Amino acid sequence: MKIAFITLSPEGAALFVELRKAFAEADYFLHDKVEGEFTAGRFSRVADLTANIFDQYEGLVYIAPSGAVVRAIAPHLKDKLKDPAVVQLDVGGRWAVSLLSGHEGGANALAFAVANAIGAEPVVSTSTDAAKNLIVGVGCRRGVEAARIIDAVKTALADAGCALQKVRCIASADVKADETGLIEAAHALGVPLRFIASEEIRESTRDFDRSAFVEQSVNLPAVAEPAALLAGRRTSLLLKRRTFKGITVAIARERSLSLA
Repeated sequence: MKIAFITLSPEGAALFVELRKAFAEADYFLHDKVEGEFTAGRFSRVADLTANIFDQYEGLVYIAPSGAVVRAIAPHLKDKLKDPAVVQLDVGGRWAVSLLSGHEGGANALAFAVANAIGAEPVVSTSTDAAKNLIVGVGCRRGVEAARIIDAVKTALADAGCALQKVRCIASADVKADETGLIEAAHALGVPLRFIASEEIRESTRDFDRSAFVEQSVNLPAVAEPAALLAGRRTSLLLKRRTFKGITVAIARERSLSLA
């Protein structure tokens, strides 16, 4: 996906540093008013920049207020099958919002990718995705094959009497962000993958089982259970961790006012 990151502020420009680690091939655009030496294209009006690049990228990520983003993209919207994916990120790096072309354009997946890059919360409001209320936490040893992770996830879901179609995301710790088998497994299952910051797991007061082995291996009290609990809102464990020869899987359910 050809992606552009756009910001109006020095706070947004500061986020470019971390974003470039995950999106090295993307293009970056920075408002003229931001002082300092930055490797980025410059612009004076976000509306003019948007008009010039809207059809040139598959994904646009604005680090700016949502109102400014909506006003900038509104004149150029055509069709959900043609418009680029648009994600809006606040300057504090807290929320990565899938704003436009969630499914068809890939904004939902882009929101998760941006969130994983900087430790933000991905926000997806597409009804078919927001209606899903299960989070599968996964921990694994280095080099575990995708096929084994897929089997473990499916077995755990079956044991809990749950359908894959109700899984909103797979969650793990950020120390697993480069685990090829886990990434491939999530892709094959068609489920977004979210990584939880190690500090958040260490500082969590949620009730989950600790593991001396995990503590020794990756300096974390556990992975599967806390990742499942922390990747959602109003979560509780539906299935405590199950072990599958080097893979651990736990399932959390989100409580929602509209979902059983």
